[in-house]
Amino acid sequence: MTVAEDVCMPTAGPTAVGEPAASAMAVGTAAGELGLKRGEFAIAVHLGLIRLMMPQGGGRPRVGRDEIERLRSQDGFPKTLRERVRTVGTAEGARRLGISPDRFTRFARAGCLTPVTFYLNRYRAIVWLYLADELAGFAAREPQLLTGRSPGWLRDRLEGGADCRAGNWRSHRVERLLSLTEDPWARVAVLADTLDPVQLAEVVDDPYERAYLARLRPDPAFGPTGPVWARETMAHLMRADEPDELLWRRVNLIMELDNAREVRPAPRPGGDRRAFPTPVGERAPAPDSRADADADADADADADADADVRSGARSGPECDLVPGAPSSAPPGPCPEPDPVQAPTGAAEAVVGLLARIGLRRRTSRKAGRRQSPPRRAPFAG
Repeated sequence: MTVAEDVCMPTAGPTAVGEPAASAMAVGTAAGELGLKRGEFAIAVHLGLIRLMMPQGGGRPRVGRDEIERLRSQDGFPKTLRERVRTVGTAEGARRLGISPDRFTRFARAGCLTPVTFYLNRYRAIVWLYLADELAGFAAREPQLLTGRSPGWLRDRLEGGADCRAGNWRSHRVERLLSLTEDPWARVAVLADTLDPVQLAEVVDDPYERAYLARLRPDPAFGPTGPVWARETMAHLMRADEPDELLWRRVNLIMELDNAREVRPAPRPGGDRRAFPTPVGERAPAPDSRADADADADADADADADADVRSGARSGPECDLVPGAPSSAPPGPCPEPDPVQAPTGAAEAVVGLLARIGLRRRTSRKAGRRQSPPRRAPFAG
């Protein structure tokens, strides 16, 4: 059974404002109006050639009638539009470049060619597809690579076992999805998809935030159709699997997460229960005699934490550097802070960032008590 990537490929678009429902149509109808197949339509959305609208009340993306008319009015429609989304496999791509299929595969594995989509054949093997226009541009830019012996850097990269196809496809897709939304939490959800559940829990330690990100993940334009194993393959390809890429994704996720938290908090069941200071001159309410013992225990714990802060000890779990960063990561290990004096200012921000990306391990809350010896950061190989 052949399963194309557009079965699982999320697509997103700008939110419609005041758009009448009668002027919008389903994406399947829009694909027929434009003379495109499902896979071609998904690639056109991914490339930004077709703008989708998200209904204000929720639901599947739709396409406005004015967008259909805009595309129809372009010169050479529909041939020009279909040529821009035309994809080729390894055999056809090699023929277009005038090289052997084996050499074409070597270029793709080395990162010279970036696939735009894929499908799973009946053996559940990934078959990468490439834009025909991008292959023509590669031939014009790098004619020396198509003839003669491959350069040394390319041979060294392949001998080291490099295969950049999944990573390049993932980076291209993440950048496109980020460009389609300005909502801070939706941007965090896109980056959260690049980490496995263990890595994600280390960066986003709040379970309510993780549940909110799961609801904000982009949905396929044609709905979640296709077999389960096809969706699982898509989810696996979306996750970073190299140490350098993992570090890069975690750092970007942390920055986007901090920005989203500043804009608005993630929704929680029961609303916000944080206590706010009582205005001057207003009498504080009397304590509720029906409060349970757990509330008293929480108050005692908060008081202990405040006492630790006043005494100079660090509140919360302490962190210690571990040599888990890859050799290409620019920052080196920071000097071990004094267990009695907490870092302030820029130093505190650096320590917090290192702890959140996994370069520092958690220690006991008690000041000065060390746990197990340093270990490597939890990066997947």
